Amino acid sequence: MFQIMLIEDDPSLFQEIRERLQQWSYGVYGVKDFGNVLQEFTAVRPDLVLIDIQLPKFDGFHWCRQIRAHSNVPIIFLSSRDHPTDMVMSMQLGADDFVQKPFHFEVLIAKIQATLRRVYNYNTERVELRTWRGATIEYGRNTIAAERGTIELTKNEMLILKLLVEQKNRIVSREELIRSLWDNEHFVSDNTLTVNVNRLRKKLEDLELDAYIETKVGQGYMATEEVQVL
Repeated sequence: MFQIMLIEDDPSLFQEIRERLQQWSYGVYGVKDFGNVLQEFTAVRPDLVLIDIQLPKFDGFHWCRQIRAHSNVPIIFLSSRDHPTDMVMSMQLGADDFVQKPFHFEVLIAKIQATLRRVYNYNTERVELRTWRGATIEYGRNTIAAERGTIELTKNEMLILKLLVEQKNRIVSREELIRSLWDNEHFVSDNTLTVNVNRLRKKLEDLELDAYIETKVGQGYMATEEVQVL
């Protein structure tokens, strides 16, 4: 049974979400102290976190930062606010998805299932190594290492890099990337992919590899590799 940590301060909404999730055989843990969310997260070690943005004491962005400093657990934001900057901010902080309130529970369940399937099926694959531009990519550990050091990527960032590197020197369409990341592109903003790619590039700057993820306007993205001439 997957354990979901639900960080929601509206008692009636919390109860409704919990009952729906339990119908799908998910375990649900509700935060008891909104001033010590990280402490409870560390104790519970959930498989996925659902978190509202507007919370007592500290907002969801604060707790997302705190969790991301310690864990790559998948995080899905819930929010009644309709500012596009909220979605951008959540993705920049390392969230895996964003659900706008009010929402259909079928959509929420679909996003949870897609995220869990992507993260935990992906983690159970055997460790694979790939080289790209002199760097070593270890898919099973979500790391990429080069002479300048080693960086750790989130699940989404690694999946984007994997898709691009496996088809290096070829344009991978935005639609293909979105389908691979979120299963159902109908519920995903095109801007969400842009934010994730930008986050990946930002991390690759430390290895001086960011320039080799090229944007092909109106088409998609491409990981370039020098072609060896024999």
